[in-house]
Amino acid sequence: MAQRVTLRKRQPYNTTSNRRRIVKTPGGVLRYHHIKKLATAPKCGDCGSKLSGIVALRPREYATVSKPNKNVNRAYGGSRVVRAFLVEEAKVVKKVIKSQQKAASGRK
Repeated sequence: MAQRVTLRKRQPYNTTSNRRRIVKTPGGVLRYHHIKKLATAPKCGDCGSKLSGIVALRPREYATVSKPNKNVNRAYGGSRVVRAFLVEEAKVVKKVIKSQQKAASGRK
């Protein structure tokens, strides 16, 4: 007959926070190992893609991690970089067109 395994937590319900796995210990006893929830990486607010350079942790674990693991040393934090670049390019193009029109009207 199979060995019975008792819960090690007080919560008896099969919820996402109470996931468990049966593990055989070195003493030959079956025990429940409670499994923590998987962490998801922070997402970009614009496109919803994963922010590279930032570790994926559970919310409370960010308190114990050093600051370089929580942010990136890039403009816009790696988010909206292409968009910002295009905005700056549009400003430059607008300035060039304006100067060309001014030069053209000065020749007439």
